[in-house]
Amino acid sequence: MSTLRDLAEEHTSLRPADIDHLHRIAGDWQLLSDLSFADLLLWVPVDGDGTFLCVAQVRPTTAPTAYLDDQVGRIVGGPEVAHLEIAHRQGRIWREGDPVWYGDVPARHEAIPVRLRTADGESGEVVAVVGRDTNLSTARTPSQLELNYLTTADDLAQMIADGTFPPPRHPGETTSAPRVGDGLVRLDANGKVTYASPNAQSAYRRLGYASHLVGEDLAKLHRRLASDPLEGTDAGNAVLAALRGEAPPRREIDARGATMLTRALPLMPAGVPIGALVLVRDITEVRRRDRALITKDATIREIHHRVKNNLQTVAALLRLQARRVAMPEARVALEESVRRVASIALVHETLSMSSDEAVEFDGIVDRVASAATEVAATEVSVGMRRQGSFGVLPAEIATSLVMVLNELLLNAVEHGFPPAGEEGAPGPEGAPEPAVVVSAHRFRKQLHVSVTDNGRGLPEQFDAEKGGNLGLQIVRALVTGELRGTIELRNGARGGTEAVLVVPLARGTADRLAG
Repeated sequence: MSTLRDLAEEHTSLRPADIDHLHRIAGDWQLLSDLSFADLLLWVPVDGDGTFLCVAQVRPTTAPTAYLDDQVGRIVGGPEVAHLEIAHRQGRIWREGDPVWYGDVPARHEAIPVRLRTADGESGEVVAVVGRDTNLSTARTPSQLELNYLTTADDLAQMIADGTFPPPRHPGETTSAPRVGDGLVRLDANGKVTYASPNAQSAYRRLGYASHLVGEDLAKLHRRLASDPLEGTDAGNAVLAALRGEAPPRREIDARGATMLTRALPLMPAGVPIGALVLVRDITEVRRRDRALITKDATIREIHHRVKNNLQTVAALLRLQARRVAMPEARVALEESVRRVASIALVHETLSMSSDEAVEFDGIVDRVASAATEVAATEVSVGMRRQGSFGVLPAEIATSLVMVLNELLLNAVEHGFPPAGEEGAPGPEGAPEPAVVVSAHRFRKQLHVSVTDNGRGLPEQFDAEKGGNLGLQIVRALVTGELRGTIELRNGARGGTEAVLVVPLARGTADRLAG
């Protein structure tokens, strides 16, 4: 299904600013749909042929829909769009006419012109029409709640026609909460509560206010209830800002261990401030879970930090022991152990600074590659570079993979480029510089990694399955065991050696790498 922007750009000559305004309406009109107990359809006139195109649709959560089928992308004309044409041409809300039938469903048509205000705040031209279609199959005498909903919906509909709804969205805010069913409070022009839904009354009761809300000055009430005076002042000022015609950001109020989210919207039909609409939602459990997650994340990061410190201590002890050992072979073995422990510590250091159990692996690879060239026991200067991106990897893959890459890089530097004078040593001046390349890419939920050098290649009798030193034995064990992958060691087509790894990725990891 094409998006609102795609449909508008293909069938109309609406300006980008017009389309952006339609996007803002579609992002905030669930509120109007729920208050109206009606489906909302956003219609734009198709250039030059008297027809209208539906570019967006929303169904109410408070009433049955009038449309079982999706209307987006539908183009209609003739008598069926007469009400849309009148609203578009005359710039007024159309409410005349008898009910119509959609199959077995009787419905009432309304049409609301959509205006985009000019830069100087003047009412601009009509750029679209919102159809408000109500399913009448369950019509009955409305309750007090429904009457207040419908009255507020009419005010917001007039504000759409004036170009003052929806209000600008504040950075970082979404339109998902609070919703009409969470709790609704209507204020008069003086900030006094004229109606509070049962859910709103329950939310305030959790904050410690047991009396009925009607007649209360809501700004003052917020200041009294909040445990934090500054928080209460902010919540109260948000209500006052809405009464002045502004659209303040959402505010939270904490009191007696409960938390309530509030959103204040001005009511200004025909440009006249008549009060405000305050949506509220009890988010006590949401905030409790947030705090628990924050505590858990902090604990996990502290564990990784301590593991990193312990590994660094182990590496330091092995380094001290290596200095005291007289046998060259033992000293080399201990120094190799130091490097292996340090590579694992590098992963835990990164995890200790991460907000989840995943790491951006490219930086780790770059640091391991740089260290390999510095500590390798060779007289040859070898260049290192990385191609492609590993992306984000979970800790269980990253810890084993960094050890594998550390061993492969050290092997490539130490054994791929013998000193000058030995067989296979780098060629004379003008020959390619010794280099090792680490490449990575994702394919079909697998991570493909290669470590390639332009050195002397593998020995003639080398057995890829059994041959090699302790480092290669560790590599094979980690790849086939912990990583559940495969590894192939071979001579490159143009010389040198290639180590090719294929590591399966969990679905969530593959999705992160795709981003």
